[in-house]
Amino acid sequence: MVTYQDVFENSDIKEYIKAQDLSLVALGYTEHSFAHVGKVAHNAAYILETLGYDSHTVELAKIASHLHDIGNLVNRIDHSQSGAVMAFRLLDKMGMEPFDIATVVSAIGNHDEGTGVAVNEVAAALIIADKSDVRRSRVRNNDVRNFDIHDRVNFSVEDSSLSISDNKKYVTLELKIDTSISPIMDYFEIFLGRMLMCRKAAQKLGLEFILRINDQQLI
Repeated sequence: MVTYQDVFENSDIKEYIKAQDLSLVALGYTEHSFAHVGKVAHNAAYILETLGYDSHTVELAKIASHLHDIGNLVNRIDHSQSGAVMAFRLLDKMGMEPFDIATVVSAIGNHDEGTGVAVNEVAAALIIADKSDVRRSRVRNNDVRNFDIHDRVNFSVEDSSLSISDNKKYVTLELKIDTSISPIMDYFEIFLGRMLMCRKAAQKLGLEFILRINDQQLI
């Protein structure tokens, strides 16, 4: 069985993650490297473990999370589809079982808000974990004067957390935003599509998605 640890330690995969992030550096995007995929893997696992999914499903979600952005190496456009093809090649070469490859590849291929749908539980967990990773440390631009809207919104986030309620009915993304850096409407301008995708992904898991910013429930 191919494990998350196997994927995490694979030298080829490490190089692809580094290279795809460098491509995004050239395009002026926020951080999509090991910190991002690590946080996504952690939160995807947290979601499924909390809901009582078996350890193998959790492992597949972590693998999908670790690989989900490698398609940026090809191009930012349609990176979920190209990333799914790359993941198939890598995991097949590592000897992963076809059913497991299918689960991981379908999750990766459906994580982008332009075309993605929560086709299975792994995809749903990946979507929520990926879209909820908003934080100041993702901003690479050191010159505040040259911030674009993505830089401003991410930099304005002083604290973020993702949690599932004790009754396992709600998943909540809680943000504390410095509105002197970015008004809340800026967040919705660039992230509304992602938040609506999270709501549909949560429904796939039998949850209701809640977005709370500065102690106000907005979704």
